[in-house]
Amino acid sequence: MGAVVSCIESIFRTIGSVIMAIVSGIGSILTAIINGIVAFFGIIVSFLTCGYCGGRRHGTTTGTGTTTGTRRGGWGRRRHATTTSRI
Repeated sequence: MGAVVSCIESIFRTIGSVIMAIVSGIGSILTAIINGIVAFFGIIVSFLTCGYCGGRRHGTTTGTGTTTGTRRGGWGRRRHATTTSRI
C-alpha cells in the first residue's frame, strides 16, 4: 500500500513541476515582451525630445583621423558646463 501512495505522490509532484515550468516560461515570455515595449517607447520619447535627432553632427575628425566630440550615449542632448576654445 505504501508503494502505491509513493507512486501517486511522485506523479502529482511531477505534474506540479510541469505546471510550474509552464508558468515560469509564460512569465519569461511576458517579461521579454514588456521589456521590448518599454525600450520601444524609450526610443520614441528620445526622438520626440531630440535625443537622437536635431540635425547635429555627432563628431568631427581631426587631421590624424580620430574623432572628437562624439556622443557617449544617454538620454537627451549633452550639455557642457564649461567649454574651451581651441587655439
